[in-house]
Amino acid sequence: LERRANEYRLEAKNAQIRALHYQINPHFLFNTLNSLSTLVMRGSSVEAEAMIMNLSSFLRSCLEMDPEKLVTLDDEIALQTLYLDIERVRFPNRLAVHFDVSDAARTAMVPVLILQPLIENAIKYAVSPSRGNISVRIHAHVDCAMLHLTVENDMDHNATPPPSGTGLGLRNVRERLLTRFGTAAGCDNERRDDGGFIVRLWLPHGQ
Repeated sequence: LERRANEYRLEAKNAQIRALHYQINPHFLFNTLNSLSTLVMRGSSVEAEAMIMNLSSFLRSCLEMDPEKLVTLDDEIALQTLYLDIERVRFPNRLAVHFDVSDAARTAMVPVLILQPLIENAIKYAVSPSRGNISVRIHAHVDCAMLHLTVENDMDHNATPPPSGTGLGLRNVRERLLTRFGTAAGCDNERRDDGGFIVRLWLPHGQ
């Protein structure tokens, strides 16, 4: 397990530039590998093996995908589930994930990894600094030939707030939607009254 952990650490380093291109935070890669090292030192071989396999599948899928390719929302969710499974090992008592996706939305075509920056932000700014359980919810439905996607998260009001972000992830999502769909698609975000955060995406269904 230690040898394989070192191999994946090298793989992560070599993938860093491409990971940045896809807006996969390189800190996620190194945080994951540090967590993996901790599992190995504790002798938690089952958890470590599962984490290695999920990380390998996630990186392989990301590096093989064309960043301009459209995939079904079902495939995008499968990829994000791999990512979230890794984060659940890091935060076993702090991360709860809920998907609410209609059947019509599952077959909609979306830019690959379009949800990645949004879910990463939820982990970084809500789950990581928390001490209690944080819910991350992903909703998707189709209405009037438009696909509507929502990513929202709770906040721990007792946690020390992390430094403010640069907004790079949200800008990336907006620019990708604009490039692909023009003004027919968009993205907005807001702070909820209870302190949680919500991001909404809309794009044409069936394109």
